Amino acid sequence: MSDTIARLAAFRGPQGAHFPGAGVPDRLTTLSDFGSNPGGLKSRFYLPAKLADGAPLVVVLHGCAQSAASYDHHAGWSKLADHVGFALLYPEQHHGNNSNLCFNWFRPADRRRDVGEALSIRQMIEAMTVAHGIDRDRVFITGLSAGGAMASVMLATYPEVFAGGAIIAGLAYGRASTVPEAFDCMRGQTAASDEELWALLREASTHAGPWPRIAIWQGSADHTVAPSNAEDIAAQWRSVHRLDETPTRSEVLGVRARHSWCNEAGETVIELNTIAAMGHGTPLGDGLGVPGPYMLEVGISSTREIVKFWGISEAGEDAVTCSAPAAVQGKLVELPSPAGVKKGAPAIDAPASRPRPPASGEIGVKKIIEDALRTAGLMR
Repeated sequence: MSDTIARLAAFRGPQGAHFPGAGVPDRLTTLSDFGSNPGGLKSRFYLPAKLADGAPLVVVLHGCAQSAASYDHHAGWSKLADHVGFALLYPEQHHGNNSNLCFNWFRPADRRRDVGEALSIRQMIEAMTVAHGIDRDRVFITGLSAGGAMASVMLATYPEVFAGGAIIAGLAYGRASTVPEAFDCMRGQTAASDEELWALLREASTHAGPWPRIAIWQGSADHTVAPSNAEDIAAQWRSVHRLDETPTRSEVLGVRARHSWCNEAGETVIELNTIAAMGHGTPLGDGLGVPGPYMLEVGISSTREIVKFWGISEAGEDAVTCSAPAAVQGKLVELPSPAGVKKGAPAIDAPASRPRPPASGEIGVKKIIEDALRTAGLMR
């Protein structure tokens, strides 16, 4: 009981804490009209000066004690967007929902499809898609820590929306429904079988495929979110992608160990990256991003590498494939399979394409957005 009380106190955090990110450059604009917003979230976005019609959209979820602007500044997302040409959407938590500014990834009222914070984020995505001509087949999502766990929520509950995701120091979907369970899960004190992980993902929506491609990033010395959580994420998504326990390809790239799982077409659909000796945070490097709390300089930019994995990199490369050569500094090695990752459960047959809601012909951006939200069942 005393342990639970201590964890609850830590979760509540200091009352009246100042808003994070004060003094950092803020390149983001506020998105005001995006639906009923049942989760009560804020929303920010960024558009490069010359955004092409049909550009990709990247949804970025900050971690606890962070703001949208501070995460953007430290991770370098908007600077990379200027070079590559994609739009950014930043859902943002506030103290009224969570005193530590964590997304409520474990609460049933916020982690199910069409309710709470999950629905608010879905409404934001639809509003951005309609207002800025986003390519519906190139919507991606990433997040750190609680934001990474919330990215897992969105990928599980709305898999038809996303072409890919990237989870940094996050957790598998559905592993907790209370604060004590959340802390136990973060510490790696609870275990789930492959069948249980698969069932949690399959119960999140009625979707039958195709499935998003998933990149996972984790520090080997993370004492906030145990590395076993990264293994659970890989196991959960391997199931629906019909992949075995053994990675197709394993490499050591400096401080980074990368396990890749490929489908029959030779496409890398799951990638598990472990950064040696790194604690809890987002990996930074390669001249992109600014170190700060939970934003860690390790000589590799996860922001840049995630974009490459999704196939929207500044050089215009295709998404990473199993036939792609390793980086010059890399060494192809036989690494042991990530501990605890077992064979996936049988997956369900997938249709050929992601469904698209019909476009509205009404005039007026706000009305177009509202009509699109109603058509998609995201607003009454």
